[in-house]
Amino acid sequence: MFAKGLTLILLAAPFLASAAPAELEARQNIDTSSHCGQWDVVTAGQYSLLLDQWGKDGATSGSQCAHLASLSGSTVSWATNWTWTGGTGVKSFTNIQLNQGINKQLSAISSMPTTWKWSQSTSGSIVADVAYDLFTSNTAGGSNVNEIMIWLANFNAGPISFQYGSDGKPVPVASSISLAGHTWNLYSGSNGANNVFSFLPTSGTITSFSGDLKAFFTYLTQNEGVSSSQYLVTAQAGTEPTSGSATLTTSAYSLAIN
Repeated sequence: MFAKGLTLILLAAPFLASAAPAELEARQNIDTSSHCGQWDVVTAGQYSLLLDQWGKDGATSGSQCAHLASLSGSTVSWATNWTWTGGTGVKSFTNIQLNQGINKQLSAISSMPTTWKWSQSTSGSIVADVAYDLFTSNTAGGSNVNEIMIWLANFNAGPISFQYGSDGKPVPVASSISLAGHTWNLYSGSNGANNVFSFLPTSGTITSFSGDLKAFFTYLTQNEGVSSSQYLVTAQAGTEPTSGSATLTTSAYSLAIN
């Protein structure tokens, strides 16, 4: 009786041993504590959570914190809560940054599949956006030449634009563009350091996005003079708050550069 039971345990042992690494790989141990420092960075697998409160000195008061929640394979979840008062400029861009596959020429990128599922709770009126933020350069790791933003939400904010209408609203350079399963208006401008191209949904807010970001680069190289020899040097996704109070919760985010 004892010998038979021991045999069964020994036979099962290899299966138990092989299952453990797979489980560890699927759901990795990460730092899930709250971080509130202006330039705090928390790494999780191929991603980094960046607090990036670059404009906080423009606020009369306020703060922002963020934390990672989980990392399962290539899917990360995270959240940030913020309250900013005063000033008309953006206070931060707390975001998830992809650290794998960057510094590749646009012509060499075959696809950039991504998924982003998020929700946001607010207190009163806010000014903010929720967006992908991508930068290209003439060289790998070089200075930014183009900034490509893909807005999933616009909360009383506005994209950078060379042209504004008599009502003070930015004027798109192209309208009703169908990309990645949605329809967008494209705005073009400059932030004083580099060109800025901003794709905004023609209506509503996209809280569950799944698509190929390569399609946006293809559109820009074919229609807006962006060179396919440019290198993708930064790939981020997060929120740019200007004022108000909100909590952004990302339940699932993934991005790959192939």
